[in-house]
Amino acid sequence: MEVINPTPQQAEYTTAKRTDNQLLVITHVSQLLTYVTGFGGLIVPLILWLTQRDKVVGMDEHGKAIVNFQLTLILLTIISIPAILLLGLGILMLIFIGIVAFVLPIVNAVRASNNESPSLFMTIRFIS
Repeated sequence: MEVINPTPQQAEYTTAKRTDNQLLVITHVSQLLTYVTGFGGLIVPLILWLTQRDKVVGMDEHGKAIVNFQLTLILLTIISIPAILLLGLGILMLIFIGIVAFVLPIVNAVRASNNESPSLFMTIRFIS
């Protein structure tokens, strides 16, 4: 039986956000796809954020943090390449970026599973 004119309680239920910590964890861990596919660490979280930000509690905050973090990593990587050629110190910067890009998604996945805000270490806010 289909409800043609929903009651206010039914309408409120259908528009309410759901809590899904597992999806938040998956979104953070999907950043590690960068090591497998290149830009997968940006594309997959971006798609999850854009499709779920109005449906899942906390997805908007975590999604923005992930996209900002990934864009920051891309920018720092682009900056470090000329630094390798000019000063030779860019290799240290690339190593640091690689470590942070591996550790921070795991830390934020744990924070998401505990209903905490993501860590914004070393992140430029492109999207606020």
